[in-house]
Amino acid sequence: MTGDAWNIGLNIIASVITGSVVWISTRLLRLRKLRRKQAFFGLSSGGECLLVVPRMVSADNERSVHRNDAAAMLDLSAILGECGAKPEVIFHDQVYQGLADKPEFCIGGPVANQRTEAHVRSVLPGVRIAGPEERTAIEVGGESYPSNTRRVEYALLAKIVRSKRDKPAFVICGQTSIANRAAARYLDAEYQRLRSRYGVRRFCVLLRVIESESYGPSVVELVRDITAEAFTPRPAESAEVTSA
Repeated sequence: MTGDAWNIGLNIIASVITGSVVWISTRLLRLRKLRRKQAFFGLSSGGECLLVVPRMVSADNERSVHRNDAAAMLDLSAILGECGAKPEVIFHDQVYQGLADKPEFCIGGPVANQRTEAHVRSVLPGVRIAGPEERTAIEVGGESYPSNTRRVEYALLAKIVRSKRDKPAFVICGQTSIANRAAARYLDAEYQRLRSRYGVRRFCVLLRVIESESYGPSVVELVRDITAEAFTPRPAESAEVTSA
């Protein structure tokens, strides 16, 4: 073999090795990123998860779903699809025997979703969500955040982890259906930032949706972290428990 042929052969071998290393490294990085995402959401390839659907409050049919809530389900399906999870879809008032045995995504406020109501009552004692007569105000940490429909709407996004062995439940609780969708999109778009801050621990944040009549669910911003206040009973409730 001549010197030129030998050099060409070495260059080809070097190129193949370099290409293989790059391909393997890229694949490992993608796999690591996927594992981190699965760990954050409590999902696994081929594993099941629960998707709880709210009712459309203004409809007579209890099985009607608002188009924005249906769109929120599609936004969440991107997460489930990437993680390889299989969703089990149930309506909010269907009896489901089990809690924290599989990852859960619960959409809608307590008026539209009985399961959200149970989660807020049992796990988020520092949060009060008022009824429509009080503009569905979210009260937490001594502050009140009422809805100004189509102008400023709020959503509570919480990750509930009852114990280390339990699967997480994500509560997507907006004052309106479009706020639900905005919160679902925020969870999908900002999960890396949430993972960096909270890891696999529980959290609760308050989001604000701006000018939804003009911008839809696109303009959503973080108001503040309310984890400490949300998971701690309100002072009035703590006093009642102590006196009892």
